[in-house]
Amino acid sequence: MNTEAETIRRILQDAGDTWAVVGLSGNRSRAAYGVAEVLQRFGKRIVPVHPKAETVHGERGYASLAQIPFPVDVVDVFVNSELAGAVADEAVAVGAKAVWFQLGVIDPRAYERTRAAGLDMVMDRCPAIEIPALGGRT
Repeated sequence: MNTEAETIRRILQDAGDTWAVVGLSGNRSRAAYGVAEVLQRFGKRIVPVHPKAETVHGERGYASLAQIPFPVDVVDVFVNSELAGAVADEAVAVGAKAVWFQLGVIDPRAYERTRAAGLDMVMDRCPAIEIPALGGRT
């Protein structure tokens, strides 16, 4: 039986190190900014995805997942729940291995579609909280 804890561990340790962070901009007061910083500290390459396509934490930004010219392992979603399903579908389309919906981002239908497509997925969780819970092993 695949538990949520196993899925979280698998995404953080086995899915890969390139994380597209959807909703990440240069706005330091937004949660995405701090979480992306934590991901970098633990060895992940972050790729900002935001309509402004800003460079954040030294990484070039893109306006959409489809515009990223290299493979993405995990798509970390910081958008409203109403928009998250479309992002999950785009993650499937670009060949990501996993989708991570941040705290407060909930879409059970998107979860089911994403899992049915063979991707790992967690919802309403934060990797910046989960990484330390794994003893910082990513």
